[in-house]
Amino acid sequence: MKTSVRALLLTVLAIAATFGLDPFRNYQLATAAACFAAVAGLTVLVGLTGQLSLGHAVLMAAGGYGFAYAASAVDGPWIAALLVGLAAAAVVAGLLGLLLGAAAARLRGPYLAGLTLALVIALPAAANTLPLDGDQGARAPFFAVPEALSTLIAVEQWHAWLAIAVAAVAVTPLVVLRSGRAGLRMRAVLDDETASRLSGVDPGAVKTGAFVASAVPAGLGGAVLAIATQQVTPGGYGLAFSLLLVVAAVAGGLGSIGGAAVGSVLVTVLPWAIDELVALAPADLGRRLDGNLAVLLFGAGLITLTVIWPGGASRLLDRLRAARPFRFATPSTTTER
Repeated sequence: MKTSVRALLLTVLAIAATFGLDPFRNYQLATAAACFAAVAGLTVLVGLTGQLSLGHAVLMAAGGYGFAYAASAVDGPWIAALLVGLAAAAVVAGLLGLLLGAAAARLRGPYLAGLTLALVIALPAAANTLPLDGDQGARAPFFAVPEALSTLIAVEQWHAWLAIAVAAVAVTPLVVLRSGRAGLRMRAVLDDETASRLSGVDPGAVKTGAFVASAVPAGLGGAVLAIATQQVTPGGYGLAFSLLLVVAAVAGGLGSIGGAAVGSVLVTVLPWAIDELVALAPADLGRRLDGNLAVLLFGAGLITLTVIWPGGASRLLDRLRAARPFRFATPSTTTER
């Protein structure tokens, strides 16, 4: 109950913040919300079970395609199309996560990472082989601002509202899972699979369940991106984007939901800020830095963060929260002079 109330309050605050943002910033906020849903699932998967996935972008793509086709097929009010599309996104991504989880129960370490990486590399070929409209991708329906709000907000702000609400629905169960018995079983498997098996915990089932729990929010994140862009293309979910999700999880702090939010904002805002800096450089220098400076700064920043704060941004926030600017003496800590 407490988790749900906290999630509702944070959602309301995030929606209220959209009134202070221009349309482009609201679009960035919607993108960050989509990444947050995927990174939250990834950070729980890696932080609690130690299963490294380099292919979460494929899970987002699966959710995006599922949303686009299902929502477009609904002939009815926009709320029905939205709900059907979100349900399809969760189901399609969850089924793919189930298949990956079954493989994860047999693989570990670099083998699992290699399998998920292969999925990302194979996505463009799969889009041309399967009925997914090839490189052009699938068109997602456009969700216009409801008439009651059309005079108050722009379409980018409306999409940001939808993105925030979907991200809240996707991430809140992860918070409950992380602090409940399921999270305890995941930590037990991470610490010692043999001991957990002797305690009656099936490591294979736990790993499979963790992958499914991680895949569903990633699929909903893909649906959010489809809402914001009205299109799902295989090129938008390539290796670079998949690695960016891993960077967000590591930078935020593995296993931390709050850290996932911080990391998602960083990987959304920093590329834009770097592009703005490159645009200010001279023409020759700008051409050399274009596409390279972002990779350089991301790599340097991630290394620096890992060295200085191994726990990521969440560990830093915990330390700042624990710090006290003033410490008052108490009878138990003072001595008579």
